[in-house]
Amino acid sequence: MAAAASLFPVQAPSASEEPRVLLSDVPWAAYVVLRDAVESAGVRMTYLEGRLEIMSPSRDHEVSKKQIARLFELFCLERDIPLYGFGSMTFRREEKQRGLEPDECYCRGAERDVPDVALEVVVTHGTIDKLEVYRGLGVREVWVYEAGAFRILVLRGETYEVTATSEVFPEVDLGRIARYAVDKDQPAALRAFRAELRGA
Repeated sequence: MAAAASLFPVQAPSASEEPRVLLSDVPWAAYVVLRDAVESAGVRMTYLEGRLEIMSPSRDHEVSKKQIARLFELFCLERDIPLYGFGSMTFRREEKQRGLEPDECYCRGAERDVPDVALEVVVTHGTIDKLEVYRGLGVREVWVYEAGAFRILVLRGETYEVTATSEVFPEVDLGRIARYAVDKDQPAALRAFRAELRGA
């Protein structure tokens, strides 16, 4: 006897899917309670003036952000650049009604309350302007990685401007990091990058 077709077929999500939910008119206190209650690293929340987006990063997203972080951190280690990393910790400011978790974030030279640089890997586009959140938080630079390439956005006054190189880490060639970031063999890419940095 043949099995009946399911009315609710189950399908494994693709590697690029990133479920998102957008809530409106969310009070600040409710956002804080919800963010503090959900301890999973697999849930990201972006809050902007009453709007709250909740998303779950895809495998593609997490692989890219982790490989970029490893390459960048290796560069700083090899070049003896004092780097402080904070991963995807939550940054929020009640007076600005803004909060989020960067994919990765860093300070140069010393720890600070707000990172100098935030990395954002874009696999699918969200419903809230994260640059507006970063602007309100006072993050100096946002590195946006999408489709195998970087855009460097530097905060000048009240707006972000696209620049060719980082002002916080001018030594870093993000184009070179992008080339290694797409290599599916992560260990081999790291070894090759390290050899390049050491002049081998």
